[in-house]
Amino acid sequence: MKITVAKFMLSAPNLKGCPAASNTAEFAFIGRSNVGKSSLINMLCNHKDLAKISSKPGKTRMINFFLINNAWHLVDLPGYGYAKIAKTQREKWEIETRNYLLRRENLLHIFLLIDSRIPPQVIDIEFMEWLSKNQRPFSILFTKCDKLSSNKVHATIQAYQAELSKRWTELPLALLTSAETKRGKEEILQIVEEIVSLHFREAGNFNN
Repeated sequence: MKITVAKFMLSAPNLKGCPAASNTAEFAFIGRSNVGKSSLINMLCNHKDLAKISSKPGKTRMINFFLINNAWHLVDLPGYGYAKIAKTQREKWEIETRNYLLRRENLLHIFLLIDSRIPPQVIDIEFMEWLSKNQRPFSILFTKCDKLSSNKVHATIQAYQAELSKRWTELPLALLTSAETKRGKEEILQIVEEIVSLHFREAGNFNN
């Protein structure tokens, strides 16, 4: 898959504000604050500032929808965990985000971003368990892999695999990514393409 068209649609404060329900496939990107989500989205979409980048955690405060190739939605979700905002506001974001993840019918897949420079964090493990418990399909994207040696990156991944193996017999797919070198771009878009194709075939209106 190649992305030739990527445009901002709208920002929604909650599920009710999201685009009207349709057959349009959606893919959500989420991770802890400052994980590099906006940079990765911009890299995937061949756009320097489609998703706004900030050095301050907590920049994304709404459910942001982007229309890709006039065919599917990329959804940029607020980061969870640390951010320099009031606790009540952060909790509100997390409630609305989880509401979207649970109830949005055309959400087909979630990409969970993990900073490859940081050892396994309880908050990330707990979020993965929540996704699994609620039967929400997801893949792990290890970000900023260009910032470390390959040995250190693989050490992080092995640490996560060891931690997750304590809980699950089958582990989620994990990919190495870099917004700087574009590592992982083809693999992510291949996942999207396969899921979109299956979605349309099952809906009986596959026309790509």
